[in-house]
Amino acid sequence: MTNTDILETALAQSAINCCCEPKDFLATENLVRVSQPREGLPAYHEPPQVCDLVSYGSNVVACCTEALAEPVASWLDSLDAVHDAFETPELYRLNELLAPVGARVQYQAEYFLPDVDAVFAAEPPCLFELRVLGPEDFRDLYLPAWSNALCDKRPQLDVLGVGAYDGSTLVGLAGCSADCAYMWQIGIDVLPSHRRQGIATALTNRLARETFARGKVPFYCAAWSNVRSVRNALASGFKPAWVEVTARPLTKG
Repeated sequence: MTNTDILETALAQSAINCCCEPKDFLATENLVRVSQPREGLPAYHEPPQVCDLVSYGSNVVACCTEALAEPVASWLDSLDAVHDAFETPELYRLNELLAPVGARVQYQAEYFLPDVDAVFAAEPPCLFELRVLGPEDFRDLYLPAWSNALCDKRPQLDVLGVGAYDGSTLVGLAGCSADCAYMWQIGIDVLPSHRRQGIATALTNRLARETFARGKVPFYCAAWSNVRSVRNALASGFKPAWVEVTARPLTKG
């Protein structure tokens, strides 16, 4: 699998997510698509899809309700640069557009794809034993300590993991969630007592290798404010690929 194959896989999945074509993310003009029912959405996409913004760097593709299509298009046309759509001042303006439909911006995230050469360079060292784990090993691990590596809301999607062991004690865990047909998302947790020892990087890199071995594309997501997570992605052989902003309906009550 080459870096081109990886990018094409990600673009194809983003096209499903945004009701568009993969090539639309490589255009220079911003695009707005009306959200429609379709198959193949990632498990973490929660309907209804009010307004999602996605950028691979050259433009913004927005997928939103029909009622928001014109206002969002006008808002995007008013921007001076692609990245403005993801900056706080413009997100306040977007929230003003979302208010009449009872929604607001809820998530901002950066997504990373593996660089094949970087992932398969020298394997990061680790002071602790690494073990490849499967769903049968996760049953007793749905605990707060491993809430990034495993998802108790969708345990059936936790398909692969790598654990770091200090003797018989699990001190770090990277898990893969089969969120999409061809892409598995990596999450990582390390116990506070064992951080800053390279465990996260070793686990993430090893799990990426194991994911490739199973014919899937690993990907990694981090909140923009999670500096430690971003550093881990880069150290593990991943590189920035796209960014997203997601709006959700306001919680009632």
